[in-house]
Amino acid sequence: MKIRKAVVTAAGWGTRFLPATKAQPKEMLPLVDKPMIQYVIEEAAASGIKHIIIVTALGKRAIEDHFDRSFELEHTLRRKGDGELLQKLQHVSEIADICYVRQKEQLGLGHAISVTRDIVGNEPFAIFLPDDIIEAKVPAMKQMIEVYNRFGCSVIAVEKIAPEDTSSYGVIEPKQVENRVYQVLSLVEKPKPKDAPSNLGIVGRYILTPEIFEMLEKTHPGKGGEIQLTDGLRLLLEKQRIYAYQFEGIRYDTGTPLGFLKASVQFALNRPDIGAKFKEYLLQLRLDN
Repeated sequence: MKIRKAVVTAAGWGTRFLPATKAQPKEMLPLVDKPMIQYVIEEAAASGIKHIIIVTALGKRAIEDHFDRSFELEHTLRRKGDGELLQKLQHVSEIADICYVRQKEQLGLGHAISVTRDIVGNEPFAIFLPDDIIEAKVPAMKQMIEVYNRFGCSVIAVEKIAPEDTSSYGVIEPKQVENRVYQVLSLVEKPKPKDAPSNLGIVGRYILTPEIFEMLEKTHPGKGGEIQLTDGLRLLLEKQRIYAYQFEGIRYDTGTPLGFLKASVQFALNRPDIGAKFKEYLLQLRLDN
C-alpha cells in the first residue's frame, strides 16, 4: 500500500530553548529564514506524501498560521510588485494538505502518535520528528519509502553514533540484509555504552504499519507517565518484522541549542545568495580571534 500520510510531532514544550520558546513553538525557530518544521513538511512533499497530520498542543497556533494563507500580506506584496517574495509566501500554504490534532497532555512520543489513529486509519504511514533535519540529495523519507516498497514492513531510520552517545538514542540489534538495510532483531532505549547492541541509533524518521496503534494501546507508561514509541515498536516486533535503514545524508539535531547553531551555520553557508559573504565573515572572525 502506498504511503499517503505522514504524522509530524510538534507538541513538546521546547524547554531546552527557553526563554525563546516561552511564547512561540520551538518548531517555528528559523534556520536562516525558514522554520524548522517547514523543512520536514517539504521533505514529506518531496517524498510524494501530500497528506500531513501535525500533532500540536496549547501555544502552537503559530504553526497553523504559518501554513495558512495570508491574504493581507499577499496583497501587500503584490501591490509592491515583489513577485519573488510573494511566490515564496504562497508556496508555504501550498506544500501539502495539512490537518491538526492536539495532544492535550505531553505524555511521550508514543502517546503523540496514538492520538492520530482515527485520522491515519488502517494504512501504513510516515512519521517525522522536526528536531531532526536531514540534508540529502534524495530526501531521506523517499529513500525509506523505496525500502518499504521492497519489504512491505515497518522501516525506521538509523545512523551510526559514537559509543558515548548511546544513552541518548534508541539502539537496534541489527542483522544486515542489504547495503544500508538491516532486519531489527531487538531495540534498546537509551542503553549505557557497554549494553548497546550496536552503534546504530534510531533517528526521527519512521514508516510504520497501522498495527503500531494497537501496540501503543498495550504499552505501559514509563518514567514520568510517558508512553514511548520504542516500547510500542518492541511489541510490534513480536508480531511482524521491522527493518532499519541507514539513510544517505547529513542529519542535524536541532533539538539542542548547539545542534541548532550548527545547522544554522551550515544552511547559511549553503545559500547561494548569502553563503559566500557569510563564509568570508566566519574566516575573518577566526582570524580576529
